[in-house]
Amino acid sequence: MCELFALSSRLPSRATFSFEEFARHGGETGPHADGWGVAAYEDRDVRLLREPLAASRSPCVRYLQEHGLRSDLILSHVRRATQGAHILPNTQPFVRELGGHVHAFAHNGDLAPAAALPLGRFRPVGETDSERAFCSLLARLAPLWENGRPPVDQRLEIVNAFAAELRELGPANFLYADGEVIFAHAHRRRHGSEESPRPPGLHLLERTCACDPEFTSPHGLRVEAPCGPQRVLLLASVPLSAEAWTPLAEGELLAIARGEVLRRVGAPLPDGP
Repeated sequence: MCELFALSSRLPSRATFSFEEFARHGGETGPHADGWGVAAYEDRDVRLLREPLAASRSPCVRYLQEHGLRSDLILSHVRRATQGAHILPNTQPFVRELGGHVHAFAHNGDLAPAAALPLGRFRPVGETDSERAFCSLLARLAPLWENGRPPVDQRLEIVNAFAAELRELGPANFLYADGEVIFAHAHRRRHGSEESPRPPGLHLLERTCACDPEFTSPHGLRVEAPCGPQRVLLLASVPLSAEAWTPLAEGELLAIARGEVLRRVGAPLPDGP
């Protein structure tokens, strides 16, 4: 199955070690050699880089590792194809405009039959179930965005209902960003050589640091913070370092912005006394 990675931070950050390890999963230490992509938000737009080849062998990925990609909101994906040819239109993340903002989406799983998902006015460019799911999500969100950016709770309600429907079609781990918020949904995925998908589908790591223009953690994530305290939140299909990544519960949905979890839906109840 594919792997997902996301970064949300209070101030623009660079993903170095974690992205390097994630890229190595793309055909070197993992089987995800059918494509890679990264969407990094900047102002109101997105820097989108995608290739239908292994990330571990990409000169473009090596350039990003050496020079960095500064952003406070990053989505990335390495692909192990289950539907669609190894071509650029089938490579994630996918992006679309809605309400004057760039929306990005990456999915890990295999949905059957994805054809059951209604598309509205959005149409896939490629052949994947993941892109069809994204188009269906945007069709549900479109009425909310007619008069500008809607409240987070309204967006979350629609994304949560969409996630519940997606879980009925197959593994439904996804990252969806609208330029302000990342909506991260955890479900099930195949672990190692296991045949049947199981949770966890996503893991979460939170980092904080004081004002320091070149703070580097022991595990290699450099955080550039020109002023004020920095908060960084990372999401990944599998832990990318030896730190204490938290597995998300099956069906859990997070709304994240500026390195902080704003809302949680479907989180397990805390243990009693």
